[in-house]
Amino acid sequence: MSTTLALPPVLDITAAGPLASEFLRARGKDISIDASKVERVGGQCIQVLLSAVATWTLDGMEFDLANPSAALVEGLDIAGLEPANFIARNA
Repeated sequence: MSTTLALPPVLDITAAGPLASEFLRARGKDISIDASKVERVGGQCIQVLLSAVATWTLDGMEFDLANPSAALVEGLDIAGLEPANFIARNA
């Protein structure tokens, strides 16, 4: 079973809690993250995304960050990350 989660345009500190809750609800399923609409990303949401991909990796599930917007790629770059850091494939 697979699910898709669309990220909101603004991933700031107020979005971190709801985003974490969305991931908790989707746990146990392969997930594709539609990141095409992200206009701004903060450190807290990057931490939530990193935690989610680590969880999916440990669970042996697939996690894919699809269509990252230019703003998200730039925000990840500032944090020393890249979209490839947010992909988990089950073996």
